[in-house]
Amino acid sequence: MKRTLYLKFVLAYLIFGFFGFIIVATFTSSMTLEHLKRERADALYKEALLVSNSYAADLYNNEVTLESVWRQINAIGTFLDASIWIVNPSGLIVLDSSSPLNIDNSVTIPNFNPTITGSSFYTVGNFFGMFDEEMISAFAPITADYKVKGYVVIHASMSALQKSANSLLNISYLTLVILFLLSLIILLFFTEMVYIPLRKITHATEQYAIGNFRYEFQVDSEDEIGYLAASLAYMASEVAKSEDNQKRLVANISHDFRSPLTSMRGYLEAMLDGTIPPEMHEKYIGVVLNETDRLTKLTNSLLTLNNLNTKGMILERTNFDINQVIKNTAASFEGTCRNKMIVIELVLTGEQMFVNADMVKIQQVLYNLVDNAIKFSHKNSSIKIETVEKSNKILVSVKDNGIGIPKESLKLIWNRFYKTDLSRGKDKKGTGLGLSITKEIINSHNENINVVSTEGVGTEFIFTLEKATLQKRQTKES
Repeated sequence: MKRTLYLKFVLAYLIFGFFGFIIVATFTSSMTLEHLKRERADALYKEALLVSNSYAADLYNNEVTLESVWRQINAIGTFLDASIWIVNPSGLIVLDSSSPLNIDNSVTIPNFNPTITGSSFYTVGNFFGMFDEEMISAFAPITADYKVKGYVVIHASMSALQKSANSLLNISYLTLVILFLLSLIILLFFTEMVYIPLRKITHATEQYAIGNFRYEFQVDSEDEIGYLAASLAYMASEVAKSEDNQKRLVANISHDFRSPLTSMRGYLEAMLDGTIPPEMHEKYIGVVLNETDRLTKLTNSLLTLNNLNTKGMILERTNFDINQVIKNTAASFEGTCRNKMIVIELVLTGEQMFVNADMVKIQQVLYNLVDNAIKFSHKNSSIKIETVEKSNKILVSVKDNGIGIPKESLKLIWNRFYKTDLSRGKDKKGTGLGLSITKEIINSHNENINVVSTEGVGTEFIFTLEKATLQKRQTKES
């Protein structure tokens, strides 16, 4: 994976900073200046109205002298840092607070037009060319007898407003820089909490893609990324286990096929080259037939196990009498039991005990368990098959008095091809798949199977089945 995600995030961060400065320099700058201009104009207009309604009105009513009015507006102008003019409608400047009183040298504003402000009460510019710099000028009319006698105009320099706006903008720039630096925390957080774990996960997936399922990585996070990493690691471990199981399966199959094939080839070659005399052929042909039976059983078990895995165990559930199935299964081992002088004891609850399950598969389970019990039982011993009703479940138990299973092997007996050291001498034809198939069948019924065993004493397998309801039984019987 190219580092495009991180670069995109950094690029977005830089673009954010760039456009932030652009906005402050343009949009924020103009808004700040406009706001200050509006505030300054409001203040100047209020003072202009005050002067117009008092000193200027008294002047035009001949109640005060020019000197006294000039002193008043001069003081106000100094306080406001502005120039206050009293202007006639014709544009003649009657008084100027910023210039000494001089009646002989009066100044007329060229092209004076009081409507220059339009719908507003102030204007910005050089005021008809009277100033060399940009000024903000507020108008207030002087009225007497319902007539406009003149105007009070207050001028303030825009440079002062610009300086104030720049000061405020400097604060905005400083705030933006601080925010930009603080936002580095987000970038660092993204790097530490998102990007680095993603890089670890990506590298791990690359390792898994080339078959290195043993690659280990760690992401210390309790969020979705941590969960993703943990899930990925778990998936890899399960795939690794599956791969190991597959290799072990192939090795076990190869071993279990090689042994009987080698034995069969050896006996057949010995019969062909005369090592085994003709009168012994019948005996060794029987041995070869036994080995072929072993291979057939192994092949059938493998096919059964493969079908269980690929088809997802398709069950054909019916209501049937488990007691009768147990009786039939026990009867099928009559000859084997007679040869080993083993007695199968049936302790069954009731005349009939109906369960809801796949009868053919449950027959296979019983066959596998009874076959195991006979193999590992001593001569002149007994095997007990029992059914017990508990709540809505039927418990089926197959118990022998044989060699037992070592404690360390109890959790392994369900693995494919697994055989304990004790069983290898007893089970010459076993494939090590019977118990694995049994557990698959019981689990597919959403039931449980457990084993209790003591080495040298015996073993008991117990599995559960769903009891058929009365309605189901009546429907079946009808």
